[in-house]
Amino acid sequence: EIMPSLVGSEMCIRDRASAAPVSRARTILAGSVGNAVEWFDWTIYASFAIFFSSQFFPEGNETAALLYTFGIFAVGFFMRPVGGWVLGIFSDRYGRKAALGLTILMMAGGSLIIAVTPTYAAIGLAAPLLLTAARLLQGLSLGGEYASATTFLAEMAPPEKRGFYSSFVFFSAAVGILAASAVGWILTSTLTKADMAAWGWRIPFALGALGGLAGMWIRRSIPETEAFSHAKKAGVEKQPLRTLLRDHPREVLRIVGFSILTTFAFYIFVAYVPTYAIRQVKADPQVAFAANTIALIVFMLVQPVFGMLSDRIGRKPQLIFFAAGYLIFFYPLMSTLGPSFGSILAVELFGLVLYAMYTSIAPAIMSEQFPTSVRAVGIGAPYNLVVALLGGTTPYLLTWLQSKGMERWFFYYVLAGAVITLITFIRMPETRGQSLK
Repeated sequence: EIMPSLVGSEMCIRDRASAAPVSRARTILAGSVGNAVEWFDWTIYASFAIFFSSQFFPEGNETAALLYTFGIFAVGFFMRPVGGWVLGIFSDRYGRKAALGLTILMMAGGSLIIAVTPTYAAIGLAAPLLLTAARLLQGLSLGGEYASATTFLAEMAPPEKRGFYSSFVFFSAAVGILAASAVGWILTSTLTKADMAAWGWRIPFALGALGGLAGMWIRRSIPETEAFSHAKKAGVEKQPLRTLLRDHPREVLRIVGFSILTTFAFYIFVAYVPTYAIRQVKADPQVAFAANTIALIVFMLVQPVFGMLSDRIGRKPQLIFFAAGYLIFFYPLMSTLGPSFGSILAVELFGLVLYAMYTSIAPAIMSEQFPTSVRAVGIGAPYNLVVALLGGTTPYLLTWLQSKGMERWFFYYVLAGAVITLITFIRMPETRGQSLK
């Protein structure tokens, strides 16, 4: 295919219904590349904390240093709803392109700060303060990135292919998580533990900063979405949060309902099942993490499949199947989890493939709830608030209940969330193919 000129390429992207394949690929890449970088940067902090925690706090108590490091992680986590609110308003006021550039710059900047910050031994209290500042910046960024990428891809997509376009938000998140895992495996396989603690841990943060620069370069030439350009001509909302709560309370509650079960699903099956299998059923760690990795790869690959399926059969059948599947099968499967590779993989595939029925079209269904003038803040504020409240407490609650021998109560907690989310899906209108206002 003959490559069109830059102007022609941009016109081709704007003409979404007749966009050439190269233009569509570039649009999807621009909308999702930052999400991959964001999740890579977010994941490497937790993955490498065991190596760098002692570098940012006084020597003598490694456990305390690790706890302080994870405390900073939690602080960054709870900045997500603030990011969803502030950067959502920024996106609705100044455009999707500007917001996408800002979020990736913030995340890359946070990684760069961590990569170059001297140790506690060198600069004292300034070291943990800089680490905290970097995580606050990244928490704001991650909260804003989801809303910005979601609205950008949904508004760029032809109505009949919006499910397919939106599937690349979580596809790219899985790419970022898997890339972080791969970097960890390579570094720990080639460097000694002493080298990792001394300087090796800085490498993934430097890579994250470089990835952010690459993402900014990819995003620099994308056009603004037509939906935002048209909405801007009609005037920008001066008080978007007030307008959102006054005019769209039902849609805001709908986003909350969507996010309850889906937040549980992410943190249980992406992060917690390997730990649960190792601690509760005495599975071998390599077996547990191998099953988790394979399931994550499958989760990534089925995103576009379910996105395209929703463009054919509608959003609601897929969403109802997901929530009903959790309601019926989650407790029996978790109760029968065994230490073997096959048992762990089966549970992981159940959780992640069903979850993919939602994640593949989450950006589409969320974007279809709101008008353009409040779309980003309408998605970012309620979604990130639920994630912070439920996702931030899930690991702690599970660990505490396990210590009391009452982990089954957590399963009932998830089932209650499944009921709420299922009712939300049943009551929501079908949105497949509708034009974004």
